[in-house]
Amino acid sequence: MNECPIKGVLFDFGGVIADEGFRNGLYEMAGRSGLDQEDFFRTAGVLIHETGYLLGTGSEHDFWERLRRETGVKGSDGELKETILKGFTVRPWMIGKVREFTGRGVRVAILSDQTDWLDELEERMHIFGLFEHVFNSYHLGKSKLDPTQFTDVLGIMGLEPGETLFVDDNAGNVERAAKVGLHAILFRGKDDFLQKVSAYCPGE
Repeated sequence: MNECPIKGVLFDFGGVIADEGFRNGLYEMAGRSGLDQEDFFRTAGVLIHETGYLLGTGSEHDFWERLRRETGVKGSDGELKETILKGFTVRPWMIGKVREFTGRGVRVAILSDQTDWLDELEERMHIFGLFEHVFNSYHLGKSKLDPTQFTDVLGIMGLEPGETLFVDDNAGNVERAAKVGLHAILFRGKDDFLQKVSAYCPGE
């Protein structure tokens, strides 16, 4: 098997390692409440930043309270959270790719803009042990909207941008990573990803 020139891979969680539970759950909430799904999703995205919950400076309750107040969505904090969490389903084929990378000596990590929900998901999924690091905006106090998050993570891992691959389903995140110098793949589904990743790591 050919040696992989990529030394490290940073995987987004929701939308890459697992289905995008945040979006899926919000769409479900909006549908139950007769709200426009895209508008509701955008509002929730703004509020999770504004309340500070994404970066660990605000509480989950504050986020749900603002969302209920501004959209009229119904449900307790626990009910709404469970709607989100159940939408994160790990993709077995992607876990297989993670194992293939590590089997070739490539270092792997999760880089996620996520709240402490990711810690709760780990209690159900038990996948963190596959990764050298799990970087989460809630604990880092910084999201992928800030390009220095990428350089911070690379510094912790001792990797250079040019030897690191980043995979995310958010085009803005991919663009910011590329500007920092990382190789970056915009995730658009299994077949597209497998084709793209083979260009960076032959045999993958």
